[in-house]
Amino acid sequence: MITLPDNTDATAPSESKAPEPISRAITAIVDSCRRLKWLVIALAALVTIASGYYAATHFNINTNTNDFISAKLPWRQNLIAMDKAFPQRADQIVVVIDAKTPELAEEATERLTERLKTRPDLYSSVLRPDGGPFFNKNGLMYLPVSEVQNTVEGLFKAQPFLSVLASDQSLRGVSDAFSFINKGVRTKAGTYDDFDRPLVALNGAFESLLAGKPTFFSWRGLLTGEPPDPRELRRFIQVKPILDYAALKPGEAPSNFIRSSWQELGYGSTPGVRLRLTGPVPLADEEFATVEEGAGVNGAVTALIVLFIIWRALKSPSIVLAVALSVVVGLSVTAAVGLLMVGALNLISVAFAVLFVGIGVDFGIQFSVRYRSERHKVADFDKALSQAAAKVGRPLALAAAATAAGFYSFLPTDYRGVSELGLIAGTGMFIAFFSSITVLPALLAIFKPPAEAEPVGYLFLAPVDEFMARHRYAIVIGTLGVALAGTPLLAHLHFDFNPINLRSPKVESVATLLDLMKDPATDTNTIDVMAPSVAASRELQARLAALPEVAQVVTIESFVPMDQDQKLAIIQRAAAAFGPILDPGRALEPPTDAEDVAALNKAADAFATTADDLKGKGADDARSLADSLRKMAEAPPEVREAARKALLPGLGTMLSLLRDSLSAQKTTIASIPPDLARDWVAPDGRARIAVSPKGDANDNATLARFTKAVQQIDPNATGEPIAIQESGDTVVRAFIEAGIWALLSISVLLWVVLRRFSDVLLTLVPLLLAGAVTLEITVLIGLPLNFANIIALPLLLGLGVAFKIYFVMAWRAGTTNLLQSSLTRAVFFSAMTTATAFGSLWLSKHPGTSSMGKLLALSLVCTLAAAILFQPALMGPPRKVAATGEDA
Repeated sequence: MITLPDNTDATAPSESKAPEPISRAITAIVDSCRRLKWLVIALAALVTIASGYYAATHFNINTNTNDFISAKLPWRQNLIAMDKAFPQRADQIVVVIDAKTPELAEEATERLTERLKTRPDLYSSVLRPDGGPFFNKNGLMYLPVSEVQNTVEGLFKAQPFLSVLASDQSLRGVSDAFSFINKGVRTKAGTYDDFDRPLVALNGAFESLLAGKPTFFSWRGLLTGEPPDPRELRRFIQVKPILDYAALKPGEAPSNFIRSSWQELGYGSTPGVRLRLTGPVPLADEEFATVEEGAGVNGAVTALIVLFIIWRALKSPSIVLAVALSVVVGLSVTAAVGLLMVGALNLISVAFAVLFVGIGVDFGIQFSVRYRSERHKVADFDKALSQAAAKVGRPLALAAAATAAGFYSFLPTDYRGVSELGLIAGTGMFIAFFSSITVLPALLAIFKPPAEAEPVGYLFLAPVDEFMARHRYAIVIGTLGVALAGTPLLAHLHFDFNPINLRSPKVESVATLLDLMKDPATDTNTIDVMAPSVAASRELQARLAALPEVAQVVTIESFVPMDQDQKLAIIQRAAAAFGPILDPGRALEPPTDAEDVAALNKAADAFATTADDLKGKGADDARSLADSLRKMAEAPPEVREAARKALLPGLGTMLSLLRDSLSAQKTTIASIPPDLARDWVAPDGRARIAVSPKGDANDNATLARFTKAVQQIDPNATGEPIAIQESGDTVVRAFIEAGIWALLSISVLLWVVLRRFSDVLLTLVPLLLAGAVTLEITVLIGLPLNFANIIALPLLLGLGVAFKIYFVMAWRAGTTNLLQSSLTRAVFFSAMTTATAFGSLWLSKHPGTSSMGKLLALSLVCTLAAAILFQPALMGPPRKVAATGEDA
């Protein structure tokens, strides 16, 4: 039978006098709440309703990971300065359009751009950074002189072909234009082998159409003789949305209009073209959506499991209800106070609810299990509740204060994400403590649970207690030895600085961003350098371009083509010849379907006759095309309509782009369109330089080398790679600082209350051991630390200190056989409820939240093991064994 002491006379005099005022005060509060139970409950209900209403109407979450870090840091100031100089580049939606042909990509992008420009109420800026009238007009100017010459020579060779197509954009025109090949073969101007590529291309398109398959035909590829560059198949629209910050997803309305416009334009059901959204706004909105996904179901299931565990701990529905309601009251108040203090939660501070439930339930279980233990010995309810308050009040108060001190240690750091969590969670500890000694006793007084018939402890653990008592030195030395042996692993502790790895790669915005990162031309992991002027940017550009870590450097002068006079002379010669040919005024009236059929048959006859007795692959392909032309003529009208939709829009787009490209003019910085120039030159004349990394832009090591190299040239450079590296350094520094402050504050607090240096060590050593083992295991299982899961460390301080204090206080009071005591029951079930809450995070579809749950669960297991298995062995038998009662 376990015999445990009363609070009085259980320790040395120096240990018993100090806590008497705390115990008396808490006992007085509990007794008052018991007597005024209905008043307490009424006040608690009013406060809960008011707090819940405030939290619901003021709830806001900031998903911008850059805001995790204090804006006072120099690199954050650089980033803010860049955003102020180029505000249109901040909070963007980047529309990415991919298509099977350049013509389809251009057509879809241009039509969507024009649609978006009609909604100034949704978008303050709509820009095509790689297209639009300026680039359509001057596109040839950005090619090398040799390529411009080759392109123009190709146009002259195709002049008869283009002449027919420009005047007759129909199946008839296509048939007549291709028939020029037969004329060339008959006049010995060439052979079918010379024209084999266009023959194969058109025949493949017709065969696909006749088979009812989606068909994609590029006229540009037909003219150039080369497959389109992958970048020609992708177009961008940069949109500056007007955000609704009152909504949980501020960019939802602008994003939805883009998607609905895409559907209304008919591209949603068009094969071969795809629209995706990325950029800061969709990333933030989808980040919240991913966190939110399944949260309701997970929360409900978690709540039910937690209630079941509490019931297993307390074995009384009325006590379970009392604990649950007291936690709800505290959580509601904490949410309101937290929002009042910080304004908007972030993706880390939003976890305060999990921390509060974990530790708030712990306080409720500790109080209730103690009450059950006292009620087993004392039949009178009032006396049992008062004795429970007297015995558990001081450990709970010390645990709440120490836990809050641990959380508050993050306040002085520059890591706002965790400092705000520390502020809310630390304050929540006092709220949870106050709720457990006011609302909980009042509820228990109303429910008046029946007396306990059996002891509350774990008598079946007596053999384990005896084993630990006999082998305590082996347990302590062995545990410390294993932990010390694992310390070399800490050198391999990995911190993943890349916030993109905290997001689900399955959501569109992230998947698109990762796709764009593969191409330096569209890489979003660029560094921006600010030059005092355009002239000053030239030297910086040259120095940056010379770095081996740099793939490319872009300034506004990158939009001024080289060798313009030579290129313009070539283009103008082509314009003189093709201007009349491409004149839209030459267009013929569209033919009827019967006229198209006649032209198809005529072309089929021409190919069949000309190729009849010829040999070779080209001749075979000509005969095959003749068959396809004839089959198209014989096919139902709807097949020919499908052919028109597949071939003619792209033809119109190609001719329009060709017409524009032959009107190129000399480009200067002054002639660059204002909306494009504004992306590169600020109103005060400062010039932006964009630097892209060489290699895998999503690799931390690559970004680190790239960032270091650029910062050696300009220490004030800014951008996502720098933000990633600097954020990592800030976080590591913050946790070192917070760890030091936490150890100092908790040590001082423990010294003030415990008044024994050895007892302070008995509390802290298991805590440090649990932390070291947790980090060692993360290395063994390959779980890197990141911006999200690192909150497991403040939690380790919170729950860890609380558990250790409970055991040290019980040991100081003279408790023996700790594993058999009601304290172990309370700690075990408290840990179980917290583990359940963490398990719900582990199951989240959001990678950052899931990794948070994993590390929290791991740290909890280590903390619980250190408290239950290591700490009793470390403490050994109490200095003075209690004669009667249970005080643990």
